[in-house]
Amino acid sequence: MSFPFSSLRRWPDVEAPDLVAADAADRLLIDESHDARAVLRRGELAVIGDAYGALTLAAVHDGATEVRAHQDALTGERALMANASRLGGAGAFTSHALTADLVRDARVVLVRLPRTLDALRDIAGLVAAHAAPEVTVFAGGRVKHMSPAMNDVLRESFGRVDVTHARQKARVLVARTPTRGRDPLPATAEVDGLTLCAFGGVFAGARIDIGTRLLREHLPEAVDGGSVDDPLIDLACGNGVVAATLALRHPSARVYACDQSAAAVASARATAAANGVDDRVRVERADGLDARPDASASFIALNPPFHSGAAVTDRLAPRLFADAARVLRPGGELWCVWNSSLRYRSALERLVGPTRQVARNAKFTVTVSTRH
Repeated sequence: MSFPFSSLRRWPDVEAPDLVAADAADRLLIDESHDARAVLRRGELAVIGDAYGALTLAAVHDGATEVRAHQDALTGERALMANASRLGGAGAFTSHALTADLVRDARVVLVRLPRTLDALRDIAGLVAAHAAPEVTVFAGGRVKHMSPAMNDVLRESFGRVDVTHARQKARVLVARTPTRGRDPLPATAEVDGLTLCAFGGVFAGARIDIGTRLLREHLPEAVDGGSVDDPLIDLACGNGVVAATLALRHPSARVYACDQSAAAVASARATAAANGVDDRVRVERADGLDARPDASASFIALNPPFHSGAAVTDRLAPRLFADAARVLRPGGELWCVWNSSLRYRSALERLVGPTRQVARNAKFTVTVSTRH
């Protein structure tokens, strides 16, 4: 009996008819790696970038045990656990950070190709440094998201890279013979008086994207909050540029930054440390503000994401607006930047409260919404 890919769900991530939990690339990865996985012993399989558990659970369905998995998104980890509870396999895998323990002595590694070359470089270097010398890496994705440069990145760490035939607009790269391995290190850059740090895959890398730049330029000089119990909040913090900015502009303030991306959390912590404010900036991996109590914050800054995996969607931002509304005190403020074409103002008015425009350029709008 084949694995029921169609029964997988994305929950607790956003769900919609046009957003799938498994695709042709997942199925092709499982098929292409079948023979290599069939001879593995327990603990010799690692899975990286498994969006909602398709690769991990299909491998467990085929008999794999003690599978080690890494998913950058916290919602991905939770979806994997939820799918395992429904479909079976909950005791056959463990979740790990993107560190040596994830891939140590692994003989097969399944990888969903990430969106950026820097993220792939971090993965390839880690596997080459710590997996078994005879490791085989199966890295797959949708053809429209792949480029020849991915082959080149894999060749930086492996002596042989082969390419499978495409099937249903998906393809797999197969890498063998590890050569030059390295643990992931953040890129760093000096930008507008800040030292920015970014591990592979973080939105904007070690740069300030144009939306965040506009928000940063118009953040208020005076803010309420900043205590241990009422910290300034950087929601969906990315590389931590807003959190570091708030801490530097308000030398006595405490700042809470959060993101569901493990790479973003590591980057924001590195950015805070590089700017000497890590004693006042607390960074956590969280799904929105699920770790914060109701009516506990006076100030939240947000540049909402618009990608769910490889899919572009406008369904993420309203969830974050509603979460911000829950956490804000009456009279508290949500400072938000968004692509003007998305027309989020009505959602902000409905979910948070009265909203006014603070700034606007050719592409982005900055608003402040006051909690009812």
